[in-house]
Amino acid sequence: MVKSSEKDLRRFAAEIRLETLRELKARGFGHVGGSMSIVELLSVLYGGVMRVDPARPAWEERDWLVLSKGHAGPALYAALALRGFFDREELKTLNRPGTSLPSHCDRLKTPGVDMTTGSLGQGISTAIGAALGHRLKKRDNWVYLILGDGEVDEGQVWEGALFAHQFKLDRLIAFIDANKQQLDGFTDDVMSLGDLCAKFGSFGWHTQRVDGHDVSAIQDAVEKARAETGRPSVIVLDTIKGKGCNFAEGTLNNHHIAFTDEQMDSAIRIAELAWKEAQE
Repeated sequence: MVKSSEKDLRRFAAEIRLETLRELKARGFGHVGGSMSIVELLSVLYGGVMRVDPARPAWEERDWLVLSKGHAGPALYAALALRGFFDREELKTLNRPGTSLPSHCDRLKTPGVDMTTGSLGQGISTAIGAALGHRLKKRDNWVYLILGDGEVDEGQVWEGALFAHQFKLDRLIAFIDANKQQLDGFTDDVMSLGDLCAKFGSFGWHTQRVDGHDVSAIQDAVEKARAETGRPSVIVLDTIKGKGCNFAEGTLNNHHIAFTDEQMDSAIRIAELAWKEAQE
């Protein structure tokens, strides 16, 4: 793990957010809310935490990312393009016929995507399989898993939580994007999640909760999680759905939305200013 400076991570996050908005504008609709809320996490992971090689996406020694909330693919695609896994121009083809960047992540289409995802709840099982497989092959790869908080309604998540602790998968770190909203409402109204740290802690996981838009806090939490042995770790990220997109942030129905060019142009201008400020 390379510990990056806060300035570098904030700069990378600002660029990921800007490129994600540009990418979504090219399509005219998409998963805005959940993409915006994981930008800072992706900046930390691809800004130094993860061992990857853009020239060798299938490198056996790489760390793996399983974006279980696969609808947030646009943000991941932006991060991968900025790291050099593929040309940034490809971002303009998001979810179009023949694209390598489908609406939900597909490992057979996109360089740098380690696992096909989008059927919520299933990503934890594939991440566990990857972590167990690396152990059986005596590799030291880390596996990072991103879950949505609405996704945690799924029973499969808790079956996975039991399994990961039982088999002491201490090179598995999960993140929960706790943006307090899901497809059709606030999580507290649809299915209250209660204290996620307490819940995962009762399953034997090492737990932390941090501001999901604070890159230094995320990076420090990952460092602490990596120091744990004999059990998996979860980091609950307090985030805002639609963060940094002025027409989506703070609104209820921002999961998958259409928008006007004027709306997105305004959001892009604000993101461009944030990116310029991050350079100073």
